[in-house]
Amino acid sequence: MLNRSYNKFFPLPDFLSKPSFGLDISDESIKFIEILQTHKGLHIGKYGEKKFPAGIIGSGKIIDSKRLKDILLELKKVEGMNSARVSLPEEQVYLFKLKIPREKSINIREAIELSLEEYVPIPPADIIFDYELFSEDDQNFEVQVSAVPKQIIEGYISVFKDCNLDAPSFELEAQAGARSIVKDGDNDTYMIVDFGNDRTGLSVVSNGMVVFTSTLDIGGILLTRLIEKNFKVSFAEAEAMKLKYGLSRNTGSQDIFSALLNGVSILRDEISKNFIYWHTHKDENGKDRPAIKKIILCGGDANLIGLVEYLSITMHQNIELANVWTNVVSSDKYIPIMVFEESLSYATAVGLALADFVDE
Repeated sequence: MLNRSYNKFFPLPDFLSKPSFGLDISDESIKFIEILQTHKGLHIGKYGEKKFPAGIIGSGKIIDSKRLKDILLELKKVEGMNSARVSLPEEQVYLFKLKIPREKSINIREAIELSLEEYVPIPPADIIFDYELFSEDDQNFEVQVSAVPKQIIEGYISVFKDCNLDAPSFELEAQAGARSIVKDGDNDTYMIVDFGNDRTGLSVVSNGMVVFTSTLDIGGILLTRLIEKNFKVSFAEAEAMKLKYGLSRNTGSQDIFSALLNGVSILRDEISKNFIYWHTHKDENGKDRPAIKKIILCGGDANLIGLVEYLSITMHQNIELANVWTNVVSSDKYIPIMVFEESLSYATAVGLALADFVDE
């Protein structure tokens, strides 16, 4: 079963009777979504995206807290958001497994604290961590640990406190995305590729937990810039051309395909490199890793026409677009008003909001 509490820092009691907001904060925008409990099950409430200029958030770190407060206060006023679960980017989270001998007197948290220096290049006093039991046998506990610099968490807590906004948890964005994409109870292994604007988050989910993450400095903007440069058009025109033609090879789009191919092939090579690494390197216990069943794409630029087909053919793998409503709604009972193409960029926000309606 998907683990719902993993990678939540400072968890507070659930409020199952209240609407739940998920807040996906990136370097260039905030995406939010509200999930409501109704007599017919979970429904989607308010949602949207607030874009902002560079210089407010950088690689997940708060750079300008005053301007971030202004944005959050506006969301609070306009959307009625008084509480939200918040994402943490992979760049700021250290993720590792740890085997702890099973003893009657063992204190798992203390055992992790003693091992932090082996895995995290930050003094233990400057770290906040959480863990989840991954497996156990007669001799050992195996735990999945996530650690974050204390100043990162405290920066967000301070901003939310100043805005009088509750933050029940801060969670690794990849784990939130997995909660929305991977079917509850599905313990197979998947690679999730979040193809965003400025970067691509790559994670492996196994047994309901994120066990591997990587961040690629490749995003949709790179593809737009390639068209802009090759066709000597404005950025806005290049973006429109990218969305209209993508990787199609129809008459009149062959040159666009060629222009995009350089960027998309870099993305493919990076995905392939991580895919091969997963299957050719033993895990922390010297055992073979479980095979990745399929690669799932999400993120705003996963919509690129022909991308799934290109990656599937050139990588010879099972690749598909994500369904972010997998654990929220049943299509035969209720269909969200958000169009499918737009939903791909809300995987993290949906997973965050969904945490209020599942067993911890």
